[in-house]
Amino acid sequence: MALTLALSSGFTHVVAAEAFEVTSPGTPDGGTIDSSHAAGVNNCGGGNQSPAVQWRNAPSGTRSFAVTLFDPDGAKGIGIIHWVLYGIPASMNAMPHGAPAPAGSVSGINRTGQPGYYGPCPPIGDVPHHYVLQVYALDLATDALPPNLNHDAFLAAVTNHVLAASSTVLRYGR
Repeated sequence: MALTLALSSGFTHVVAAEAFEVTSPGTPDGGTIDSSHAAGVNNCGGGNQSPAVQWRNAPSGTRSFAVTLFDPDGAKGIGIIHWVLYGIPASMNAMPHGAPAPAGSVSGINRTGQPGYYGPCPPIGDVPHHYVLQVYALDLATDALPPNLNHDAFLAAVTNHVLAASSTVLRYGR
């Protein structure tokens, strides 16, 4: 996306718009998260708290956001969905560490078949897994999608409604 400026000299100048960007404050891209984010059941030893996520430069026309957390290393490479959250108001640009789902947002179904965040729990001794924390800027109203979508149903529902998406990778092992 670019912005074209007409200059008084009669020339035009094209300025690139800043890209939609996602970060997890306190954890660099590819950085390791602590056990507060790990699942709190099945001897995973964690606090089951969602990571902090922040985004900027949402494109014009954004009406809502969605967040997913996917472990492509889980289930022996098949992958595991840890978090699907959508209907996040366009007025938001961050969610703090361990925060509850924002008012009005909708929790999709995670790997356990339940809504909400479910923290990492890679097998003991595995190489630390990669967790792709992705934010989608959508042209959909916050209440456009039904509750309890799993990751595949969510992706199908937002096809042709994603204005931009960006991700950061978090790592965790035990």
